[in-house]
Amino acid sequence: MAIKESISNIQSLDTPPQSRRTLVHIAQVILRDPLALLSTIIIIVFFFVAVFAYQLAPFPEQGAGKSNPATAMLDPSPEHPIGTDRLGRDMLSRIIIASRPALVVPIVVVFLAVIIGAPLGAIAGYKGGWLDEVIMRITDLFLAFPFLLLAMSIATALGRGLDKAAIALIVSWWPWYTRLTRSIAASLSQRYFVMAARSIGVRDSVIILRHILPNCISPILVQATIDLGLVILAMGGLAFLGLGTQPPAPDWGLMVSDGRTFIFKQWWLSTYPGLAIFIVVLAFNLLGDTLRDVFDPRQYR
Repeated sequence: MAIKESISNIQSLDTPPQSRRTLVHIAQVILRDPLALLSTIIIIVFFFVAVFAYQLAPFPEQGAGKSNPATAMLDPSPEHPIGTDRLGRDMLSRIIIASRPALVVPIVVVFLAVIIGAPLGAIAGYKGGWLDEVIMRITDLFLAFPFLLLAMSIATALGRGLDKAAIALIVSWWPWYTRLTRSIAASLSQRYFVMAARSIGVRDSVIILRHILPNCISPILVQATIDLGLVILAMGGLAFLGLGTQPPAPDWGLMVSDGRTFIFKQWWLSTYPGLAIFIVVLAFNLLGDTLRDVFDPRQYR
């Protein structure tokens, strides 16, 4: 009993603060930092627009892809605040409807990348030896290629489409979480509470699930927040190249691609979708930087 109590005391010293206290601290940091507050508001608005896209779009059918040649290439006006495209579709509706896949796909990609990469990294860092070498050499093989180039190659092999692009990004993204988690797990494996649990015969699988992975959540959460914006940017890049969302479905990157031919006369066709990508990606990056400050042990009080 004395050994178990000492293990519990050691573990309580090594684990992060309570969830409630952490949430309060995050809220305090966000409220004190104007950029963090602005980025949080932008992300909340982005989520709201994506969830209620069809209710907010003034022309939801045109936003979903229905053409209206009679109103093609109209300048911005009260009826069409940011104009229409070459098929007569309201650009504002297209941008609003496109926010839904721009929200869903990055969440799915990052979630599955964490599910695949984090356990592999935890196993490699905790076990070490030949298993660590095998996992990390496979990881290095994927990391040897620029992630966007690798995603483009996989998407080309799989075929065009939003689902194929998402699979390509998952395959190219999981190694980053493996390497991140591995470095943390290797450090945690030498901590007293892990060594104590190992000394009393706790199974390795239990140690990884109950002690290693929970202590990796903070850096993974920070990285995932930043990666949500990067995946939006990567999805836009694949769609711009014709490897992602296919017409007539709306996509910010696809709209930038469609409007580049008319950039000097109908500048709004590319400008506003590109601005949507810029604002959302910047907001996720700023929020990720804020979370990094929150979870940094040197700054947490």
